[in-house]
Amino acid sequence: MSFFKKIYCRLTGNPYSEKEISEQIISKIREGGGHVGNNVDIFASSFDLGEPYYISIGDNVTITGVKVLTHDASTKKILGYTKTGKVHIGNDVFIGWGSIILPGTTIGDRVIIGAGSVVAKDVPNNVIVCGNPLRVICAYDEYIEKNRSLMKEVPVIDLLPRDIMSSEESKRRLIESGFGYLL
Repeated sequence: MSFFKKIYCRLTGNPYSEKEISEQIISKIREGGGHVGNNVDIFASSFDLGEPYYISIGDNVTITGVKVLTHDASTKKILGYTKTGKVHIGNDVFIGWGSIILPGTTIGDRVIIGAGSVVAKDVPNNVIVCGNPLRVICAYDEYIEKNRSLMKEVPVIDLLPRDIMSSEESKRRLIESGFGYLL
């Protein structure tokens, strides 16, 4: 184990980096018959890996702090069986922190799911959705264009969040604006 990894493990109590955990989840899904495309990042998320063959994730997907379920045991005690269902996540999707993806749902292409959302029904292509119950906020392209315009008015910092801590100028600009964009 490298010197830096030993320090990371000691500081966090976690023997694996976020990238390693992401790769382990992806590997388990693929080994179990599920599909995971290219350029997929999974951060601090939990997948129901009892039925990995039900999971399909497209290309260019980011999943952050999400719970993905492929089963619903609400019928187990009464009927003796658990309901199960596929979860399909399309291409170019971002799923925000604290969201829950329920079994039997499809998330289309070019979708952003807002933090804390519950996906209990299919999500069409090209939308921004959030909430519980889930509701469409706007079109994907509209959201991107709105943010592209905002980037002309507020600080855009070419640093990662962890690097801003050592840049007093960047912190000052962000604090004064109260809003900004980071790498």
